[in-house]
Amino acid sequence: MEVRRALPQDFRELLHCLKMRSKYAVLLVFVIGLIIIEKENNFISRVSDKLKQSPQALTEANGTEASSTLSENGSLASLRELDAAFSQLRSHLRNITLQLAGDQDPGPRRHIVLMATTRTGSSFVGEFFNQQGSIFYLFEPLWHIERTVTFEPGGANAVGSALVYRDVLKQLLLCDLYILESFISPAPEDHLTPFMFRRGSSQSLCEEPVCVPSTKKVFEKYHCKNRRCGPLNVTLATEACQRKQHVALKTVRIRQLDFLQPLVEDPRLDMRIIQLVRDPRAVLASRMVAFSGKYETWKKWAAEGEAPLREEEVQRLRGNCESIRLSAELGLRRPGWLRGRYMLVRYEDVARAPLQKAEEMYHFAGLPLTPQVKEWIGKNTQAPQDSNGVYSTRKNSSEQFEKWRFSIPFKLAQVVQDACAPAMRLFGYKLASSPAMLANRSFSLLEETQPSWVT
Repeated sequence: MEVRRALPQDFRELLHCLKMRSKYAVLLVFVIGLIIIEKENNFISRVSDKLKQSPQALTEANGTEASSTLSENGSLASLRELDAAFSQLRSHLRNITLQLAGDQDPGPRRHIVLMATTRTGSSFVGEFFNQQGSIFYLFEPLWHIERTVTFEPGGANAVGSALVYRDVLKQLLLCDLYILESFISPAPEDHLTPFMFRRGSSQSLCEEPVCVPSTKKVFEKYHCKNRRCGPLNVTLATEACQRKQHVALKTVRIRQLDFLQPLVEDPRLDMRIIQLVRDPRAVLASRMVAFSGKYETWKKWAAEGEAPLREEEVQRLRGNCESIRLSAELGLRRPGWLRGRYMLVRYEDVARAPLQKAEEMYHFAGLPLTPQVKEWIGKNTQAPQDSNGVYSTRKNSSEQFEKWRFSIPFKLAQVVQDACAPAMRLFGYKLASSPAMLANRSFSLLEETQPSWVT
């Protein structure tokens, strides 16, 4: 008797559970079905109009065999178009059903931040995520904040700038792109702007439906690379971000890893932080080429050596290295809030084995590495010898990453080694004790990477 009483109760509980779980699935299917049907409705209406016009065309015809044949062919073509429209609608609904059934489960929404400094190869590594179609990728969106808001270096002002960067970063990861409108100059009008920094480096901002027709007499300062698009519509970009399964961005303007703790702990975000580092000697050599005007003092001292480097220049270098080291040490200590959410990557390892490191980064982020990403890596890591532009992401990576060793004077390398020795030891970069050692390609300046770099 007790068993008979228990069975109906269990059965009622099971029915209640199934109803609750199916309630939202049915609602979702209904809403998506309405959207798709509305999208196809215009096309079907046009085809129906053609069919309605066919009898009238036959009546008004001169009765010749040729006219009859043309009308009949037109009706058949319209029927075929109508049948194709319904077939497409059935296909859409079938895909939705499969997704709801779990056959194409895209997994949880990830929020990926590639954290680096200038000239560390972050543009190249960022493309690993830019090429993935399900990721909404942004290239250096915090550039606008740096250009608009001025903070004095050091002290409370440095903390203030970091807080502003962090708050804007959070809104961008939540697909609130309107936050940028307060910093873009000139200010957008009606949510339209032709001044989105490096828009062409984000495929998500250059594809349908964000790419609207170009406008005459509107100058696009940062235009899309492979197609002509009109001014960026921030509303369309926001909606596109919301439709994508994941969000990723790269920035060289977040230096303190601990400032990201509120974002990692935000229940709306599923953060994955990848910190990219590079040999500071290579970074200096690259910056002296890319930002030549800012490093005139370094170049003059290296060439003439009459006066020592200014102390503030060396202190700035040391401060940058220490900031990077402290963030990495925090991540490698594996605090509870960062566990499973931090990965340290050396650019040199990416350059030597780009596909392998891409697979590791995608595995860390919990995402599948798509054929499109693999294809891009294959095309852009075996480039011709002349593909060596300062801002290019297409290079023979296995040959390029040590090229700096033959262009930087040894005295400059010594300054970097003295200022950045703690960071270099942490990241496994060997110090060169002589010009011959620095220029000897057979002598590796890299220690093997540590498996604990993924936490």
